Amino acid sequence: MIPRRFILVLAAFLLMVLLYVDRACISVAKGDVARDLGLSNTQMGWVFGAFSLGYALCQTPAGMLADRLGPRRVLATVVAFWSLFTGLTAVAWGFGSMLVTRFLFGCGEAGALPGVARAVYSWIPVNERGLVQGVSFSGMRFGAAATMPLLGWMIATLGWRPSFLALMVAGLGWATVWYLWFRDDPTQKHDIRRQELDYILANRQQAGALDEKPQPLSASILLHSRNMWLAMGQYFCSNFTFFFCLTWLPPYIKEKYTLDPLQAGLYASVPLIGGGLGNIVSGWLVDRIYRGGNWTRSRRLPAVCGFLLAAAGLVASRQLNTPGLEVGCLALAIFGADMTLPPSWSLCVDMGRQHSGAVSGTMNMAGNLGSFLTALAFPYLLQWTGGSGAFFYAGAVLNLSAVALWLWTRPDRKLEAW
Repeated sequence: MIPRRFILVLAAFLLMVLLYVDRACISVAKGDVARDLGLSNTQMGWVFGAFSLGYALCQTPAGMLADRLGPRRVLATVVAFWSLFTGLTAVAWGFGSMLVTRFLFGCGEAGALPGVARAVYSWIPVNERGLVQGVSFSGMRFGAAATMPLLGWMIATLGWRPSFLALMVAGLGWATVWYLWFRDDPTQKHDIRRQELDYILANRQQAGALDEKPQPLSASILLHSRNMWLAMGQYFCSNFTFFFCLTWLPPYIKEKYTLDPLQAGLYASVPLIGGGLGNIVSGWLVDRIYRGGNWTRSRRLPAVCGFLLAAAGLVASRQLNTPGLEVGCLALAIFGADMTLPPSWSLCVDMGRQHSGAVSGTMNMAGNLGSFLTALAFPYLLQWTGGSGAFFYAGAVLNLSAVALWLWTRPDRKLEAW
């Protein structure tokens, strides 16, 4: 019988695929949406940014709900909610309606990653969390990479409005299956083997944590935690780099090199594949170093290496003027940026424990303020400077800053202790 925690990982992987396909569809459809609704590049930047703003603002509340109500109900509800607004995107009639729809879509998606983090805390042993986080996050990248060309074909064939409706149906299907199958704690899962249950319960927390009564989480604890601020800062930098590839890269590469939608989708998928590989490599490295007995280094080293690679890839991409080479450098940048995800989310589970949903949500809130800035910075810097170089150099500086933040981080300390 397949271990039930492995099925959880598969469900999380598929959720990440859905999460990023739903996000990426608006980027692939950017040309058609802008033409049909009469939107400029800067207005589309606000449309992209509206999602990120809603997503960022609802992160901490969504994480607290996952901690309080459990990831079973919260994930089923938020996936159904955002799927509804994915479908409602198809009936937008102008700039204002698109802003509202994408903002509420972002609010719904905000509960996904904190909900998964809370499920990981309950179901996944400490020595497996790095790889599990890497595999689940790779679903975002591989799923988006595999579907970028498919979305381009679907939008060209069906039109952008029917494409959003099809994605709504897929999301409602996932929410239904999740609610019927998942349970908030493995002790509530009747078909789990006793051997697997004993293994999870013995290894899912640090020694003594099973007997701890969770301290109520307050805003004061979050705001006074040095680790929390460091996690938020470095995640802001990571998302600034990645979100460009999810939003502006397809139209940027299409317009710069005069590509058709399918070609642009194929090129835009390459950095996402790099990101998926970065997640898996980093997740494996996190667990390997942790088993070697160095908890802090297991989180810090993969993240530092990732940010250095991200900075190098962004700078190198500015020196090249062919789509293949430029996209290859951006793939290196996203490989590096995504190497930072498994240690970042493992850090949140480490220090947040029973409050890992709220802690991870707070970190992700800061990260998606970086996404919001990316959505607006790219078109405005392009307009003000007449070129895209300033954006990429700014991203490189942020990645180097994140290295310093990680060198101060203490994964071995509880939220309230550092």
